[in-house]
Amino acid sequence: MSNFEIKSIAGTGVPVKGNDIDTDRIIPARFLKCVTFEALGPESFKDDRFDEKGNPKEHSFNNPVYQGASILLVNKNFGCGSSREHAPQALNRWGIKAIAGESFAEIFYGNCIAMGVPCMVFSHEDIETASDIVIKNPKAKIEINVEKQTMTVDSKTFKGSIPDGSRGQLLNGSWDATFQLLENEAEVKAIANSLPYVNGWQ
Repeated sequence: MSNFEIKSIAGTGVPVKGNDIDTDRIIPARFLKCVTFEALGPESFKDDRFDEKGNPKEHSFNNPVYQGASILLVNKNFGCGSSREHAPQALNRWGIKAIAGESFAEIFYGNCIAMGVPCMVFSHEDIETASDIVIKNPKAKIEINVEKQTMTVDSKTFKGSIPDGSRGQLLNGSWDATFQLLENEAEVKAIANSLPYVNGWQ
């Protein structure tokens, strides 16, 4: 059994409104030179959050009431644009552990699942209602339940959806490719040793 099973994520929320928010807005291209992802968190939405002189703009990631939030609320086609893994990595380093939205770009979605960050789809009306609750009460407790495919905000529960394949990976922990390799080390070695271009022609 994997130690990386993800059945639910709980915390507070941060809404980022707008359709078609692309990966260059999530993490601008100039930050892609990093060797590791560790320092990307503070750079999330950098150009949306600050002007060219470094003065802060109005943005939920700048708002102190949302600091420490772990669940991101978004609208349609979130994460579109280039297929940079840096975008979900930056959000994760900022503190985001799950995303609830109207829809997600396919590659962004896949990168999130590969990191163990559930992305659950809800109707426009439900996302707007959930966002309004969080705007009025930033400390409202939110739970994303992968098993039940629901989101509960305070006492209000919304029914969402997540594809069966991704849901299964999260629930059984198989989203973690490194864990899978370590768990099956003997089999991996056996296959590697059987390959002529690894072990030499027999």
